[in-house]
Amino acid sequence: MTEPAPSFALLPGSAESPVLLHVPHSARAIPDEVRRGILLDDGALERELDHITDAHTAEIAERAAELAGATPWRFVNRMSRLVVDPERFPDEREEMLAVGMGAVYTRTTHRGELRPAGTDPEPLVEQYFRPYARAMTEAVAGRLAATGRAVVIDVHSYPTEPLPYELHGAGPRPPVCLGTDAFHTPPELLDMARAAFAGCGETGLDSPFSGTYVPLDYYGREPRVSALMVEIRRDTYMTEPGGPAGPGLERLAAALAALVDAVQAR
Repeated sequence: MTEPAPSFALLPGSAESPVLLHVPHSARAIPDEVRRGILLDDGALERELDHITDAHTAEIAERAAELAGATPWRFVNRMSRLVVDPERFPDEREEMLAVGMGAVYTRTTHRGELRPAGTDPEPLVEQYFRPYARAMTEAVAGRLAATGRAVVIDVHSYPTEPLPYELHGAGPRPPVCLGTDAFHTPPELLDMARAAFAGCGETGLDSPFSGTYVPLDYYGREPRVSALMVEIRRDTYMTEPGGPAGPGLERLAAALAALVDAVQAR
């Protein structure tokens, strides 16, 4: 019997690097048993994947790792966020749950029905979400043990035009949006990011998306864990929706590498 493909991968970097590039939303893979619980036909599912996937962000992170002076570590989700979204919480009471986009999505980007009403999220949370969260916690612990600090840089993208599921889509949509956390994003990390991405167009703050990802064991309690979310507007590097990457990818990867180098040189 063939072993199932791993749902995530920790790709080692340099022993001295505190940086963990986190790529949670770049994949389109959906296991057959999960696909059977989704109401969309094949064509509609492909269109939904075009909209919801942060296409080519794994490639941006990979290229940045190649360009950086010391190779950062990378944690990459191998499954679509339509399986589970590892950046939500299973028991969250946040606004995203109200639009059907908690840890297990029940609604599409256009607010259509994705899974039947009353779907129990627990089997998917147990199989995919919790192992991912444990592995990310261990990855951060590894950087802390090795270097005395950990810097999680989330690599995301977002569409040029807001999608109906976005609750704050009316705000600015700059080429690069930096998402921050009051506890985990120190001013110097934000300054480094602004300088690194200065050649990629305007850099905005917390619009259209805000916040960062930090494993719960460290969230709000461990100042040695820093975090920043890098959200890239898709028209700057690819054909929307879901199309091929263009020359902008190399420019953005170089900027991300510059950020990694700045963090590591601190």
